[in-house]
Amino acid sequence: MSHQVLIIEDDPALIRGLTDNFEHSGYTVHHASNGDSACEMALALRPDLILLDIMLPGKNGYQICRELRREGFGIPIVMLTAKSEESDLVRGFDLGADDYVTKPFGIRELLVRCEALLRRSAAEKGGGGSETPFGTFILDQKSHQLRGQGGDPVELSPREYDLLAFFVNHPDRALSRDQIMNAVWGYGSNVTPRTIDRFVTGLRKKIETDPKRPLHITTVREIGYTFRP
Repeated sequence: MSHQVLIIEDDPALIRGLTDNFEHSGYTVHHASNGDSACEMALALRPDLILLDIMLPGKNGYQICRELRREGFGIPIVMLTAKSEESDLVRGFDLGADDYVTKPFGIRELLVRCEALLRRSAAEKGGGGSETPFGTFILDQKSHQLRGQGGDPVELSPREYDLLAFFVNHPDRALSRDQIMNAVWGYGSNVTPRTIDRFVTGLRKKIETDPKRPLHITTVREIGYTFRP
């Protein structure tokens, strides 16, 4: 069965190019050109992957990404945009985007990134991960969920989950920002050390009693971070 991809883009030429290349690679392609109808289509189709332009008629890509994540939509979202400022990338990742491709982009690179995201998503859904306790939390890598005291779920974006899972699976080790970037975002990604620091700050707010004096994710000066259960 082929993967289904939803392309949310309003440029007819780009839609044709993406459709042709993804169909040639074996995908079933759907597309929406208006931000106002994109969320409804995504929730109805439940595709395996979304390619999401930021500048759209109606709702923009940031709004769409936020709404889908709030609805518990956990599939990979790749943002397509002409913007390349780090603040724009960080905003997209903060809202739950899994990757960020700046126009103009190479179609082969985009396909490789999408395939990697789909492999990771499939492994997370079908993997046999175990429950890993730390502090007052339990990370359930089978259900892809973080639970706090009393079993209450803690809301994490897909990228926050990936980052926390990487830390949990590599405890008591000094992890460089490059190691973290390559493991969580993948080789050749557009993220910077500052982006990683922003995500760590966000995670600390969710798992540390005092985020300014963290016990679990501690900074290793001039290297990166260490996770302590």
